[in-house]
Amino acid sequence: MSNLASCDPAGLQAPAQAEQKPPPSLKPCCACPETKQARDACIIEKGEENCGHLIEAHKECMRALGFKI
Repeated sequence: MSNLASCDPAGLQAPAQAEQKPPPSLKPCCACPETKQARDACIIEKGEENCGHLIEAHKECMRALGFKI
């Protein structure tokens, strides 16, 4: 339990703040190619209404890179 007492919550938020801006050379069309490909294939094959989990996974990936979605 001593590990929990030494945990600094402010330090945990620092990496999230560093991810607020995407790298200048990264464009939204090129970010998260794995989740984008899976999302697009699902939408084509099954329709958008059946692919919500993949759409959300791609949005989360984009947000993690600093894109505002």
